[in-house]
Amino acid sequence: MRVHVIGNVCVDTTFRLDRFPQPGETLNASGHADGLGGKGANQAVAAARTGADVRFHAAIGNDDAGAWIRQQLSRDLDAGRLTTLPLPSDRSTIMVDAQGENLIVTGASCAAAFDPLADSGFAPSIERDDIVVMQGNLRADVTTACLLAARDAGAMTIFNPSPLAAGHAPPLGAVSLVVVNAGEAAQLTGAGDPALAARELIRQGAGTAIVTLGAQGCLVADGEGRIERIAASKVAVVDTSGAGDVFCGCLAGCLAAGMDFAAAARIAVRAAAISVGRAGTLESCPDRREMKLLMETRQAETA
Repeated sequence: MRVHVIGNVCVDTTFRLDRFPQPGETLNASGHADGLGGKGANQAVAAARTGADVRFHAAIGNDDAGAWIRQQLSRDLDAGRLTTLPLPSDRSTIMVDAQGENLIVTGASCAAAFDPLADSGFAPSIERDDIVVMQGNLRADVTTACLLAARDAGAMTIFNPSPLAAGHAPPLGAVSLVVVNAGEAAQLTGAGDPALAARELIRQGAGTAIVTLGAQGCLVADGEGRIERIAASKVAVVDTSGAGDVFCGCLAGCLAAGMDFAAAARIAVRAAAISVGRAGTLESCPDRREMKLLMETRQAETA
Protein backbone atom coordinates (compact mmCIF):
# COMPACT_ATOMS: atom_id res chain seq x y z
CA MET A 1 0.00 0.00 0.00
CA ARG A 2 1.43 3.34 -1.08
CA VAL A 3 0.61 6.89 -0.02
CA HIS A 4 0.27 9.30 -2.93
CA VAL A 5 0.37 12.96 -1.91
CA ILE A 6 -0.69 15.42 -4.60
CA GLY A 7 -0.23 19.08 -3.80
CA ASN A 8 2.22 21.96 -3.66
CA VAL A 9 5.76 22.64 -2.52
CA CYS A 10 7.43 25.98 -1.92
CA VAL A 11 10.22 27.86 -0.21
CA ASP A 12 9.06 29.22 3.16
CA THR A 13 10.59 32.41 4.52
CA THR A 14 9.65 32.71 8.20
CA PHE A 15 9.89 35.96 10.17
CA ARG A 16 9.69 35.90 13.98
CA LEU A 17 8.07 38.92 15.63
CA ASP A 18 6.85 39.93 19.08
CA ARG A 19 3.54 40.87 17.47
CA PHE A 20 2.02 41.18 14.01
CA PRO A 21 2.31 44.58 12.29
CA GLN A 22 -0.66 46.89 11.91
CA PRO A 23 -1.69 48.01 8.38
CA GLY A 24 0.97 50.37 7.07
CA GLU A 25 3.40 49.56 9.89
CA THR A 26 6.95 48.23 9.46
CA LEU A 27 8.47 46.02 12.14
CA ASN A 28 11.93 44.50 12.44
CA ALA A 29 11.87 40.73 12.94
CA SER A 30 13.86 39.11 15.71
CA GLY A 31 14.92 36.42 13.25
CA HIS A 32 14.19 34.97 9.82
CA ALA A 33 15.06 31.83 7.87
CA ASP A 34 14.27 29.97 4.65
CA GLY A 35 12.96 26.41 4.72
CA LEU A 36 11.06 23.86 2.69
CA GLY A 37 7.29 24.20 2.89
CA GLY A 38 3.93 23.91 1.16
CA LYS A 39 1.06 21.86 2.53
CA GLY A 40 1.64 19.06 0.04
CA ALA A 41 5.34 18.77 0.83
CA ASN A 42 4.77 19.01 4.57
CA GLN A 43 2.22 16.20 4.50
CA ALA A 44 4.30 14.03 2.18
CA VAL A 45 7.39 14.30 4.38
CA ALA A 46 5.39 13.64 7.57
CA ALA A 47 3.89 10.53 5.98
CA ALA A 48 7.31 9.34 4.79
CA ARG A 49 8.72 9.72 8.28
CA THR A 50 6.16 7.19 9.57
CA GLY A 51 7.83 4.66 7.29
CA ALA A 52 5.18 4.76 4.57
CA ASP A 53 6.05 4.34 0.89
CA VAL A 54 5.24 7.87 -0.32
CA ARG A 55 4.92 9.16 -3.87
CA PHE A 56 4.76 12.95 -4.00
CA HIS A 57 3.40 14.79 -7.04
CA ALA A 58 3.93 18.55 -7.20
CA ALA A 59 5.29 21.26 -9.50
CA ILE A 60 8.45 23.35 -9.13
CA GLY A 61 9.87 26.15 -11.25
CA ASN A 62 12.83 25.98 -13.60
CA ASP A 63 14.95 28.15 -11.30
CA ASP A 64 17.52 27.83 -8.54
CA ALA A 65 14.74 27.61 -5.95
CA GLY A 66 13.28 24.60 -7.77
CA ALA A 67 16.63 22.82 -7.73
CA TRP A 68 16.97 23.57 -4.01
CA ILE A 69 13.46 22.25 -3.33
CA ARG A 70 14.24 18.98 -5.15
CA GLN A 71 17.46 18.56 -3.16
CA GLN A 72 15.75 19.20 0.18
CA LEU A 73 12.87 16.81 -0.54
CA SER A 74 15.30 14.06 -1.51
CA ARG A 75 16.38 13.82 2.12
CA ASP A 76 13.03 12.23 3.02
CA LEU A 77 11.46 10.80 -0.13
CA ASP A 78 11.83 10.15 -3.85
CA ALA A 79 11.67 13.58 -5.54
CA GLY A 80 11.64 12.06 -9.02
CA ARG A 81 7.93 12.72 -9.55
CA LEU A 82 8.22 16.50 -9.30
CA THR A 83 7.12 18.30 -12.47
CA THR A 84 9.25 21.25 -13.63
CA LEU A 85 7.31 24.14 -15.16
CA PRO A 86 8.63 27.30 -16.93
CA LEU A 87 7.61 29.44 -13.95
CA PRO A 88 9.15 30.78 -10.74
CA SER A 89 8.98 28.25 -7.89
CA ASP A 90 6.29 28.95 -5.30
CA ARG A 91 7.15 30.90 -2.16
CA SER A 92 5.48 31.63 1.18
CA THR A 93 6.11 34.39 3.68
CA ILE A 94 5.24 33.35 7.22
CA MET A 95 5.03 35.68 10.21
CA VAL A 96 5.08 34.06 13.65
CA ASP A 97 4.32 36.08 16.80
CA ALA A 98 5.45 35.55 20.40
CA GLN A 99 2.41 33.32 21.11
CA GLY A 100 3.25 31.01 18.22
CA GLU A 101 0.35 32.15 16.01
CA ASN A 102 1.06 32.72 12.34
CA LEU A 103 0.05 34.66 9.25
CA ILE A 104 0.94 33.25 5.81
CA VAL A 105 0.96 34.70 2.28
CA THR A 106 1.87 32.47 -0.67
CA GLY A 107 2.82 33.08 -4.28
CA ALA A 108 1.56 29.93 -6.00
CA SER A 109 2.20 30.14 -9.75
CA CYS A 110 3.32 26.50 -10.01
CA ALA A 111 0.47 25.14 -7.91
CA ALA A 112 -2.06 27.12 -9.97
CA ALA A 113 -0.65 25.74 -13.24
CA PHE A 114 -0.14 22.12 -12.14
CA ASP A 115 -2.45 19.38 -13.43
CA PRO A 116 -1.29 16.00 -12.08
CA LEU A 117 -3.52 14.05 -14.46
CA ALA A 118 -1.91 15.71 -17.48
CA ASP A 119 1.57 16.61 -16.22
CA SER A 120 2.66 13.57 -14.20
CA GLY A 121 2.27 9.83 -13.94
CA PHE A 122 -0.17 10.13 -11.06
CA ALA A 123 -3.24 8.27 -12.34
CA PRO A 124 -1.50 5.17 -13.77
CA SER A 125 0.47 4.74 -10.54
CA ILE A 126 -2.60 4.34 -8.29
CA GLU A 127 -3.47 0.82 -7.24
CA ARG A 128 -6.50 -0.46 -5.35
CA ASP A 129 -6.27 0.20 -1.59
CA ASP A 130 -3.55 2.84 -1.99
CA ILE A 131 -4.06 6.11 -0.10
CA VAL A 132 -4.34 9.41 -1.98
CA VAL A 133 -3.92 12.63 0.01
CA MET A 134 -4.86 16.08 -1.32
CA GLN A 135 -5.15 19.62 0.02
CA GLY A 136 -6.70 22.82 -1.34
CA ASN A 137 -3.66 24.40 -3.00
CA LEU A 138 -4.30 23.22 -6.56
CA ARG A 139 -7.11 24.52 -8.75
CA ALA A 140 -10.50 23.32 -7.53
CA ASP A 141 -11.34 21.56 -10.81
CA VAL A 142 -7.98 19.75 -10.78
CA THR A 143 -8.47 18.64 -7.18
CA THR A 144 -11.93 17.31 -7.96
CA ALA A 145 -10.70 15.39 -11.01
CA CYS A 146 -7.83 13.81 -9.05
CA LEU A 147 -10.06 12.74 -6.17
CA LEU A 148 -12.57 11.18 -8.57
CA ALA A 149 -9.77 9.35 -10.42
CA ALA A 150 -8.40 8.03 -7.13
CA ARG A 151 -11.83 6.90 -5.95
CA ASP A 152 -12.52 5.17 -9.27
CA ALA A 153 -9.18 3.35 -8.97
CA GLY A 154 -10.24 1.94 -5.59
CA ALA A 155 -7.96 4.09 -3.44
CA MET A 156 -8.74 5.57 -0.03
CA THR A 157 -8.96 9.34 -0.48
CA ILE A 158 -7.97 11.79 2.26
CA PHE A 159 -8.89 15.43 1.63
CA ASN A 160 -7.66 18.35 3.69
CA PRO A 161 -9.42 21.23 1.86
CA SER A 162 -7.12 23.99 3.07
CA PRO A 163 -6.99 26.69 1.87
CA LEU A 164 -10.72 26.62 1.10
CA ALA A 165 -11.58 27.47 -2.50
CA ALA A 166 -14.01 30.39 -2.57
CA GLY A 167 -17.35 29.53 -4.12
CA HIS A 168 -16.46 25.87 -4.63
CA ALA A 169 -18.10 22.99 -2.76
CA PRO A 170 -15.56 20.24 -1.98
CA PRO A 171 -16.36 16.94 -3.75
CA LEU A 172 -17.01 15.05 -0.53
CA GLY A 173 -18.75 12.21 -2.34
CA ALA A 174 -15.30 11.19 -3.61
CA VAL A 175 -13.67 11.50 -0.17
CA SER A 176 -13.09 8.60 2.22
CA LEU A 177 -11.82 10.90 4.98
CA VAL A 178 -12.06 14.68 5.22
CA VAL A 179 -9.77 16.50 7.68
CA VAL A 180 -10.57 20.12 8.58
CA ASN A 181 -9.95 22.46 11.49
CA ALA A 182 -12.83 23.93 13.47
CA GLY A 183 -12.95 27.15 11.43
CA GLU A 184 -12.98 25.30 8.14
CA ALA A 185 -15.64 22.92 9.42
CA ALA A 186 -17.86 25.88 10.33
CA GLN A 187 -17.31 27.51 6.93
CA LEU A 188 -18.17 24.33 5.05
CA THR A 189 -21.26 23.44 7.06
CA GLY A 190 -22.53 26.58 8.82
CA ALA A 191 -22.37 24.68 12.12
CA GLY A 192 -20.36 26.33 14.89
CA ASP A 193 -20.25 23.15 16.99
CA PRO A 194 -17.46 20.86 15.70
CA ALA A 195 -19.42 17.67 16.37
CA LEU A 196 -22.44 18.93 14.45
CA ALA A 197 -20.14 20.10 11.67
CA ALA A 198 -18.46 16.68 11.46
CA ARG A 199 -21.83 14.95 11.13
CA GLU A 200 -22.84 17.42 8.43
CA LEU A 201 -19.65 16.71 6.48
CA ILE A 202 -20.62 13.04 6.51
CA ARG A 203 -24.14 13.92 5.40
CA GLN A 204 -22.54 15.79 2.49
CA GLY A 205 -20.80 12.62 1.37
CA ALA A 206 -17.55 12.07 3.30
CA GLY A 207 -17.04 8.56 4.64
CA THR A 208 -15.36 9.76 7.86
CA ALA A 209 -14.72 13.28 9.16
CA ILE A 210 -11.99 14.52 11.49
CA VAL A 211 -12.14 18.02 12.95
CA THR A 212 -8.87 19.17 14.49
CA LEU A 213 -9.22 21.37 17.57
CA GLY A 214 -5.71 22.67 18.23
CA ALA A 215 -4.80 22.35 21.90
CA GLN A 216 -8.01 20.34 22.47
CA GLY A 217 -6.96 17.55 20.12
CA CYS A 218 -9.53 16.40 17.56
CA LEU A 219 -12.78 14.56 17.10
CA VAL A 220 -13.49 11.69 14.72
CA ALA A 221 -16.97 11.08 13.29
CA ASP A 222 -17.60 7.78 11.52
CA GLY A 223 -20.09 7.01 8.77
CA GLU A 224 -22.83 6.47 11.33
CA GLY A 225 -22.21 9.87 12.89
CA ARG A 226 -20.67 8.45 16.06
CA ILE A 227 -18.18 10.85 17.64
CA GLU A 228 -14.90 10.00 19.38
CA ARG A 229 -12.99 12.84 21.02
CA ILE A 230 -9.21 12.58 21.25
CA ALA A 231 -7.45 14.86 23.71
CA ALA A 232 -4.07 16.47 23.15
CA SER A 233 -1.35 16.69 25.77
CA LYS A 234 -0.48 20.16 27.04
CA VAL A 235 2.67 21.66 25.52
CA ALA A 236 4.35 25.04 25.48
CA VAL A 237 3.50 26.52 22.08
CA VAL A 238 6.41 27.91 20.05
CA ASP A 239 5.02 27.88 16.50
CA THR A 240 1.72 26.48 15.20
CA SER A 241 2.61 26.72 11.49
CA GLY A 242 2.68 23.29 9.88
CA ALA A 243 1.03 21.44 12.79
CA GLY A 244 -2.06 20.60 10.76
CA ASP A 245 0.12 19.19 8.00
CA VAL A 246 2.06 17.06 10.47
CA PHE A 247 -1.30 15.74 11.68
CA CYS A 248 -2.52 14.88 8.16
CA GLY A 249 0.72 13.31 6.98
CA CYS A 250 1.16 11.25 10.13
CA LEU A 251 -2.48 10.16 9.92
CA ALA A 252 -2.02 8.93 6.34
CA GLY A 253 1.17 7.07 7.25
CA CYS A 254 -0.49 5.34 10.19
CA LEU A 255 -3.47 4.33 8.06
CA ALA A 256 -1.04 2.88 5.51
CA ALA A 257 0.44 0.84 8.36
CA GLY A 258 -2.99 -0.75 8.91
CA MET A 259 -4.33 1.27 11.84
CA ASP A 260 -7.97 2.33 12.11
CA PHE A 261 -9.00 5.98 11.93
CA ALA A 262 -9.17 6.57 15.69
CA ALA A 263 -5.82 4.91 16.44
CA ALA A 264 -4.13 6.81 13.60
CA ALA A 265 -5.68 10.09 14.82
CA ARG A 266 -4.32 9.53 18.35
CA ILE A 267 -0.77 9.23 17.03
CA ALA A 268 -1.28 12.19 14.69
CA VAL A 269 -2.42 14.36 17.62
CA ARG A 270 0.76 13.45 19.50
CA ALA A 271 2.92 14.21 16.46
CA ALA A 272 1.23 17.60 16.00
CA ALA A 273 1.79 18.38 19.70
CA ILE A 274 5.51 17.78 19.23
CA SER A 275 5.56 20.11 16.20
CA VAL A 276 3.94 23.11 17.93
CA GLY A 277 6.65 22.98 20.59
CA ARG A 278 9.29 23.69 17.93
CA ALA A 279 10.08 26.51 15.54
CA GLY A 280 9.49 26.20 11.81
CA THR A 281 7.00 24.48 9.55
CA LEU A 282 8.57 21.33 8.12
CA GLU A 283 11.53 21.70 10.49
CA SER A 284 9.19 21.09 13.42
CA CYS A 285 7.92 17.73 12.13
CA PRO A 286 8.97 14.72 14.21
CA ASP A 287 11.80 12.78 12.57
CA ARG A 288 11.67 9.09 11.65
CA ARG A 289 12.94 7.96 15.04
CA GLU A 290 10.31 10.02 16.87
CA MET A 291 7.53 8.83 14.57
CA LYS A 292 8.57 5.21 15.08
CA LEU A 293 8.52 5.70 18.84
CA LEU A 294 5.06 7.30 18.72
CA MET A 295 3.69 4.41 16.68
CA GLU A 296 5.32 1.74 18.84
CA THR A 297 4.13 3.39 22.05
CA ARG A 298 0.56 3.55 20.79
CA GLN A 299 0.63 -0.08 19.68
CA ALA A 300 2.01 -1.13 23.07
CA GLU A 301 -0.78 0.78 24.83
CA THR A 302 -3.46 -1.12 22.89
CA ALA A 303 -1.80 -4.54 23.09
